[in-house]
Amino acid sequence: MTVVPITSPDLDAAEVSWFSALCSDDYQFLGVPDGDLRSSWAHCSEIVKTAEAQGFRNILCPSSYQVGQDTLSFVAGCAPITSKINLLAAVRCGEMQPIMLARTIATLDHMLEGRLTVNIISSDFPGEKAESAYRYQRSREVVEILKQAWTRDEINYEGEVYNFKGLTTDPVRPYQTGGPLLYFGGYSPSALELCGQHCDVYLMWPEKMEELQGRMQAVHSVAEKYDRTLDYGLRVHVIVRDTEAEAREYADHIVSKLDDEQGTAIRERALDAKSLGVSHQAKNREVADDAGFIEPHLWTGVGRARSGCGAALVGSTDQVMSKLEAYQKMGIRAFILSGYPHIDEAKHFGARILPNMKTCSLPEAYGRVPASPPETPLGVGVRR
Repeated sequence: MTVVPITSPDLDAAEVSWFSALCSDDYQFLGVPDGDLRSSWAHCSEIVKTAEAQGFRNILCPSSYQVGQDTLSFVAGCAPITSKINLLAAVRCGEMQPIMLARTIATLDHMLEGRLTVNIISSDFPGEKAESAYRYQRSREVVEILKQAWTRDEINYEGEVYNFKGLTTDPVRPYQTGGPLLYFGGYSPSALELCGQHCDVYLMWPEKMEELQGRMQAVHSVAEKYDRTLDYGLRVHVIVRDTEAEAREYADHIVSKLDDEQGTAIRERALDAKSLGVSHQAKNREVADDAGFIEPHLWTGVGRARSGCGAALVGSTDQVMSKLEAYQKMGIRAFILSGYPHIDEAKHFGARILPNMKTCSLPEAYGRVPASPPETPLGVGVRR
């Protein structure tokens, strides 16, 4: 029995995803920059190709201003070098005019032939400090405009931030029926409201299991007001080895050269450094035991040098599998995983865990991906 009703209660598989470190977040030793692991096209595209070869079904491409590269440009570059893996593109709402964003996403969706998913981000822009209420209003309007663009013949929208009237949707029709799935994470009341009303997958950062249950119940109570259900996802790092001792030894290894001042600088340069979710990750570290664990096999050491997702599953193959199975029983249907260095850890997880898991693509499970090119202007529709 899942913690709350979910969109895919009968789905006996999970979407298991990896992470491409576009935001200067790949290390051999946390907090120690390595030129070979920089966020270049060469390195990050190799992460994507490795994840696809290992059998991961999706890959998160994050958005950040810190040293790295543009997310949507990167996703476009991945289209011709991949054939199976989905691309989860993080979109910071409002950075691009919404109609042009709709066209960009539709273009990417056609390039990927339905392998695009979208992670909706609501935060400040570089150089901006906006009130939370305004940011979420802006994000809500962007999402509502995207949905009009993907499901109607015309865009007619009157909001507090954006106003559009009588725009044809021909240029913005996506490959997928209804458009790409929308993934979203956030803990504030405004975040839960936006997700519960409009998004498909609610993403959480690692916490104790009872706290994750509380997150799911909170956002479900919002979705229920709109007669909706959601699916749920967990973004977490992972260190899996043949034995627990080996996994814990490697966890100690990757923080063995970490300078706490450097770790603080890395955390604070992120655009989400002051968010409510980040504060909860910091609290995890405060209540952890002397080895950094807040519950069996959930280690908070990663968060010493990383904003956002700040904990890792650490254990043997059986221990990590058991933890993932427990999450699935709660109702979690998507896992976004990563490890340091990202290519090496993708191979460790791919060799030990993926052969033992039934995986899926959520867009396919939702019936979003047509069997043949759609009748859209960028597909096989009538040219106008």
